[in-house]
This record gives sequence, C-alpha cells and structure tokens, in this order.
Amino acid sequence: MTFANRAVSGTADAAVSAILERLATRRSCRDFDGSQIDRAILAEIIADGVEAPSSCNQQNWHFVVVTDPDRKRRAREISGGNHHFEFCSALVYLCFQKGWTHGNFSIVQSVAGACYHMMLSAHLRGFDCIWNAGIGDHASLREMLDLPPIFELQGALAIGRAKPTAPAMKAPRRPVQDVYSWETFARPGGSIYPVKPAREYPYFEIRNDDNPFAEWDPGRWTWAQIADFRGYSVWAKSPLAGVYVSRRQGQAQEIEHSLLPSPLTGKVVEVMPWGGTSTSALYERLGQDARLSVAELSPHNHTFIRERLAREGADLDRVEFDLMKAGRLPYEAGSVNTVVLPQVLEHMPEPELFLDDVQRVLMPGGVVVVSARNIGSAYGRLWREAESRAQIPNQGPFTPLDAKQVSRWLQDRFEPEQEIGIGAEAAGDAATLTGDAAFSGRLYAARARRA
Repeated sequence: MTFANRAVSGTADAAVSAILERLATRRSCRDFDGSQIDRAILAEIIADGVEAPSSCNQQNWHFVVVTDPDRKRRAREISGGNHHFEFCSALVYLCFQKGWTHGNFSIVQSVAGACYHMMLSAHLRGFDCIWNAGIGDHASLREMLDLPPIFELQGALAIGRAKPTAPAMKAPRRPVQDVYSWETFARPGGSIYPVKPAREYPYFEIRNDDNPFAEWDPGRWTWAQIADFRGYSVWAKSPLAGVYVSRRQGQAQEIEHSLLPSPLTGKVVEVMPWGGTSTSALYERLGQDARLSVAELSPHNHTFIRERLAREGADLDRVEFDLMKAGRLPYEAGSVNTVVLPQVLEHMPEPELFLDDVQRVLMPGGVVVVSARNIGSAYGRLWREAESRAQIPNQGPFTPLDAKQVSRWLQDRFEPEQEIGIGAEAAGDAATLTGDAAFSGRLYAARARRA
C-alpha cells in the first residue's frame, strides 16, 4: 500500500502530509556514484540522528564516520559482499558502549532509532542510504576503526548519491493490516512460519548459524508460507546487473544449462528462479522465436526478476511473468516446449505432484531440465551436519533430495535422455560426473522428454 492509498488523519494538514509522503519514498540504495559529501553536512546528519530517544537518556552510542577511500575499500573487503561500502560517500559504523541498559535490548533499540533518524535526515536532504547488519568480521573492523573492547559494533549506514542508473525501486512492504492487530495478537497464517515444536523459544538459543527450532522440511510448510517467505527476502535478489549472484548456483549454472535443448524454441518456462540470476543466463539461450515465462509464487519475486532482466539488457516483450497459485503451473495442458527447474524441487512441499503438473503442461516431445541438491553427496553430509542447523536461507526452506529417487520420479513420467552430477566436493567445484558417479555429485541434473 502506497502512502497515497493510506487514510490520513483529518488532523494532518497539507504540510504534515507532504512530509509523511516524502518520508515514505525512502528506499535502500546499493549503487552509489562515489561522489563526496561535505563533512559539515555529514555532521548535521549525525546531529539529527542523536535527536532520537535513548534508554535512560544515556546516549551510550557512538558513530564512526569513514570517508577515506582506502578505508572504505577495506570495509568492502571485510564485509565479503557489500560492494556499495566502497562507493558510498560515507560509511557510518553504529556502535554502543557495553555495560548499560542491555535489558530488553534497550541499547540496541536506541542505536537503531538514531540510525533511522539519520536515514530520514539523509533522505530529506536528497541523499540515498542503506543500513547493513552484515558488515563482516568484527575483529578486523575493530582493528580498522581502533575500537575499544568495551564498545560493540551493531551495523553500518552507507550514505551517498545514487548513480543515475541505480534501480529506482523500493523493496516490497507487507500490507499494513497484516502487521498489527487491536488488543490481542492476530496475524495471517501465511506470514507465520513453521518451527519445530517446543514449549518455548528462548531468544538467546537462536542464532543465524545455530537455530535448533528451524524447520527446513518444506513438507511442513504451506505453499502460502513459502511464497510469503521468499517474496519478501531480498539479498541475492538485488537487481544490480552482474553484482549479486546466487552462491548456490555459481559455476554449476552453466553446466545445468548445457542440458537445455539448443536452440530453445517455443514456450520456455523457468520455475521459481527467486532472484533472476539464472533467468538472465537462460534468456541468453533463447532461440529467435522462443518466449520465456517466469513462474513464481509471489509478485515481489517478479518485480526483482523483471528489473534484473531489464538491467541485463533483455527484451521484456519476450518475457512473461506468471503466478503459481498453490504450487500449480498456470498453463494449459500440452502448451509448453521446455520447463526448467533450477534447484527448486527440494524447496517444494510435494515435489512428485509438481512433476505431475510439469508432465501435464509439456507438449508431446517437450523437455524438462531438472537440477536438485543431492543428499547422497559430500554436500548432503555438510547439509546434515552443519547447514541445516542454521536459520532458513532467504530462498526458503529446502531438504536435499536423493538423486536416485529423483531419477526414478523422472523415469515414471518422462523419457530420460541425460543424467549428470555436478560438483564432487561439498562446495565450490563444478566437476561434471557421469555414469554411477552422477548420483554422488553435489547436484543431480537431468534432461528428460515427454513421450
């Protein structure tokens, strides 16, 4: 819901409404032009920030403003993936002094409030910004910033001017009526995600890398919950061309796509690509008369994929964006030439039923290309012993599948043409494995044809 669609209180005059409308246009920016902002203006933005309330009014926050190009470059290196750290005008590290007002995270709330005040100040002054919790190794940052041990790092605020070509889009917001209730708790079931049953869920027993309550089995999620979770998660979906690439695909993607018919003709459907990285590569393989349909669970995924394709130079007149309701493909029987399932079967509550639907929409002689993470591999062991102990990743819950089982599913419905394994190691490599070794790769990939 945009600001224009919200009911504004009758007590709000035109000036107040104008300010609120301006504030509602704030959006995160990850593509800065590298220009400088005068230190006096940056100091004013910090001063605006500290007008925020703080627990017990102690104001035990501290903000380290980094503008030196070499330090910003080092900040990018430490972060591991935030290229905008290098090209923003200023990087404001958000810190607080430990030892006071820890209860109820009050010191953390205080710093967060100050940060948002700074963001609004920067926005009203015509600058762009983005708040980041993922800032990299804290020990390395402490050394770079000469930060005393008694002070904690909470995050960083990047401020600057967006490039003229930066995406002018704001990440989706949940409908406001879904995130509040009167008097007692009430929330749509699709936005309450499954967890393992427990009497209570102690906050400090839950970490990103160790969440004993995380429910990775998509069979315990509804399609609505999966759609909601994936639709609002944005990290690898950032639509900057060639910048944010899914780590789970990497070099394996090219090998997966080598199984596709060449050239791709007719109607080509890619299912649940999430962020569009694979979609951009698939688009490049389209034959002259081919059209691409992107089947996703949430319109928010389509928003990002559309923007990503446009920035990669795709002709959007050749691309359709179709919503899957309750996990069902929205196509007529026998209407599709090729279906591509890029590591998505393992995300589905009922993968066999979905393959039935693929069989339904494929025309006789049509092709399905499947890839799936393999539980019977070195990666499968890593997933069982470590990865599945963590929180659910942004692309949603998944459980690696047994490669031989997936092979049998395909044989029951299609005529298999080629099977390979991709990646002998738990992560990183993209070795192609054939014969019996195809069932031991990190990924199992196959091409099959409808009779």
